[in-house]
Amino acid sequence: MAKGKDVRIRVILECSSCVQKGANEESTGVSRYSTQKNRHSTPRQLEFNFFCRYCRKHTTHHEIKK
Repeated sequence: MAKGKDVRIRVILECSSCVQKGANEESTGVSRYSTQKNRHSTPRQLEFNFFCRYCRKHTTHHEIKK
């Protein structure tokens, strides 16, 4: 079996509101989470609601490219 094309890949989810604002006034930084996804069953980009410690609320986190 070839090891190059794994079905499960690691993805990084980034806070969309922190990225749009650039950086918050109180603290600089962007909230990021890492997870895995199945390449065959989920070809589209992932989008979840997670808690952003910089915005101090639940926001939408989108998948970013590495």
